[in-house]
Amino acid sequence: MRRQPSVITRRVAAVSVSLVVAAGAAACGPKDNDAKDAGGDSKPQKGGTLTVLNASPQEDFDPARLYTSGGGNVPSLVFRTLTTRNRESGAAGAEVVPDLATDTGRPSKNATVWTYTLKKGLKYEDGTPITSADIKYGIERSFAAELSGGAPYLRDWLIGGADYQGPYKDKKGLDSIETPDDLTIVFHLDKPEGEFPYLATQTQFAPVPKAKDTGTKYEEHPVSSGPYKVVKNENDGERLTLERNTYWSAATDAERKAYPDKIDVRSGLDSSVINQRLSASQGADATAVTTDTNLGPAELAKVTGDKELASRVGTGHFGYTNYIAFNPKVKPFDNPKVRQAISYAIDRTSVINAAGGSSLAEAATTYLPNQKSFGYTPYDHFPAGKSGNPAKAKELLTEAGYKNGLTVTLTHSNDKDFETSPEIATAIQDALKKAGITVKLQGLEINDYKDKIHSVKTEPGFFLAHWGADWPSGGPFLAPIFDGRQIVQDGANFNTGFLNDKSVNEEIDAINKLTDLDEAAKRWGALDKKIGEQALTVPLFHPVYKRLYGSAVKNIVISDWTGVLDISQVAVK
Repeated sequence: MRRQPSVITRRVAAVSVSLVVAAGAAACGPKDNDAKDAGGDSKPQKGGTLTVLNASPQEDFDPARLYTSGGGNVPSLVFRTLTTRNRESGAAGAEVVPDLATDTGRPSKNATVWTYTLKKGLKYEDGTPITSADIKYGIERSFAAELSGGAPYLRDWLIGGADYQGPYKDKKGLDSIETPDDLTIVFHLDKPEGEFPYLATQTQFAPVPKAKDTGTKYEEHPVSSGPYKVVKNENDGERLTLERNTYWSAATDAERKAYPDKIDVRSGLDSSVINQRLSASQGADATAVTTDTNLGPAELAKVTGDKELASRVGTGHFGYTNYIAFNPKVKPFDNPKVRQAISYAIDRTSVINAAGGSSLAEAATTYLPNQKSFGYTPYDHFPAGKSGNPAKAKELLTEAGYKNGLTVTLTHSNDKDFETSPEIATAIQDALKKAGITVKLQGLEINDYKDKIHSVKTEPGFFLAHWGADWPSGGPFLAPIFDGRQIVQDGANFNTGFLNDKSVNEEIDAINKLTDLDEAAKRWGALDKKIGEQALTVPLFHPVYKRLYGSAVKNIVISDWTGVLDISQVAVK
């Protein structure tokens, strides 16, 4: 993901977070509240209707087309996967745990073969059993061109995946996915991937019964393997109505609580309207939440002054970093001392204020988010303090041959997203002026901005960017940005610094072989620190997500995997 947490998705740098998601230090429930008992003193009970008020519709409600980390939020109510995220608050929620499978996978042959065994007694909404062949088929259909949109990793990782066109064109299927019996599925990879259990949380691993597959129309009524089934899908996910799947058994699902009887998802709403409705909590809105709308700076100021409203704010962090990117092929950014000078000159206090203040953004000096699961290793190679170090910046500029300063152009988007927007750009402009650097601002409409910064041919020398993780690990954070083999010449390129360092590439490969995720995290952190010395980026801040929920909503759980309220845990009675 990589969007802010509306849908936690890939390539947040490309779009917003998503996510989606999108994460920072340990997430928690509402301040001064026990996350498990938020919303009232009584214990959560089954029953009632949970309303979801969202800005963006839940489009493409097909497990093949969704790009969700950990199974997503609303999708995770309908689609179970081999593994899923641990549904706990804070750091514990960044762990991967079994879902349809009995464990998180058994690696062999140097992590190039992964074997899973399904739990017994798993059933679809119609009472028919879920088999390993259904999971194989669900994955294979995600390769079909007409069902594109999901995570691309399987195409890269599975033997034969790069050339496979999906079951509609190739009925033989993928030989690299074996199903020796109804409960066993084996994956054969073309390279070691110790983080395969994380990938198995994506909705492409949800089972799809071949006999019920209706192609592009499947999204209208996908067959549920989770606690809820789709009874209505209007206007491509703008209005979703979910009711209980009576064949779902809590005995096979330790993660989803499934307290409400019904889930009513209403989208296409203005963000201010959503927050107003949640604030008032009148009628059905008292049992409402949002999975994609944050409180803005002005709204947060109002909420903070109201004790009752403040008690209904969920605070979370998602693995996400906002930063300055340099193109070292463009002068003067080909000179490391210029990049270092800008790093020293940055006033992070003013940047954070432009992002909405310290309640909504935390200063960053590392590229990896400050969470254990990513392997966070503190470093600050170019210490600028809270308000910048213009003297050191001028010293480096002189060494670089710019004694009288220089003029550069900073490219940003015109979206009011408090990330790559004019407010952030202006804060950087003001800070660099103190160091003798004149910054001209180039604001672009969002589509033009994305096209420009992600094309090798048009990438500017100096621009705002951001990135979020597909799962809480350093791998999907560092590899797309710094692995030289992932430089894309004729498509969307995310290795903006064009780093192609043999030692970095080899270390990425070595870490990918590790199945001990704690050990892998340490190595990712050390690699981040090493790459940071090259000043190819200037980390600015990690966002903090604050979201209101209705006055009658209970059992608030916010993990470091998603940074937002976990809809599978809430109760309304």
